[in-house]
Amino acid sequence: MITGVAHACFITGDLDRIVKFYCEGLGLPLAFEFKDGEGKRYGCYLKVGRRTFIEFFKGEPQARNEAQCYRHICLEVDDFEGTVAALRSRGVTVDRVSLGSDHSWQAWIKDPDGNDIELHCYTPESLQAKHL
Repeated sequence: MITGVAHACFITGDLDRIVKFYCEGLGLPLAFEFKDGEGKRYGCYLKVGRRTFIEFFKGEPQARNEAQCYRHICLEVDDFEGTVAALRSRGVTVDRVSLGSDHSWQAWIKDPDGNDIELHCYTPESLQAKHL
């Protein structure tokens, strides 16, 4: 039985830059790294929640497959205004802050590779609330 989302995996041309953004900019902790026989890091896991991670591997991102429908990754936050303020104080550009049609707060950021990231905060009126 499926119990949740374990991780999302991304390829990046600059692993150090992307780890710095997600760890220092967004405040996600580094969970563990993948290293080759010479001790060089080629991948890592960043912890997002209790059992949820974002995985990155060093490589050359390929053009999107025409059939691929990935649009963004969405990160749930517990204190919307506080999170937006904290990210902005760390130099992260936060755009399009709004109450969505699902009655949840949302805002948008981009990582250094240009991947869209939605910040999402449920409200008591959120359409998702009865399913939480």
